[in-house]
Amino acid sequence: MIGAVVLTMMSLGVAAQDQRKMPSPEERAQRMTERMASELKLTEEQKQKVLAINLEHAKKRTAEMEKQRAEMESRKAEMKAQEEKINEVLTEEQRKQWEEIKMDRRPGRRPGGMIEDRRDFQPQHRQHRDGGR
Repeated sequence: MIGAVVLTMMSLGVAAQDQRKMPSPEERAQRMTERMASELKLTEEQKQKVLAINLEHAKKRTAEMEKQRAEMESRKAEMKAQEEKINEVLTEEQRKQWEEIKMDRRPGRRPGGMIEDRRDFQPQHRQHRDGGR
């Protein structure tokens, strides 16, 4: 049963990723270069140099994001495995109590880690070091 739920969640995650596919590093670099060329009136030579710089940065950024995504997935898998091991030790009543305790510690969250839509949320504003001036 748990396996079926995990497979369903994974397939939904893959489907969601397909819907919001990020542009390739080449596309992002080209778009940024075109914007800069238009706003700054770059020469063709400048455009080519800026494109190379933008492409290098876009490729590095993509690699960093993929690494972060892989690390996050690894952490999620570790946490899930830990949770499953703990649940094997606890009684049904203790599992329910533990879920309630966890929910109390994470205001604004629902089971499964999803964040609730909190329209009444007001962000805290930071005060400047100079006394708010």
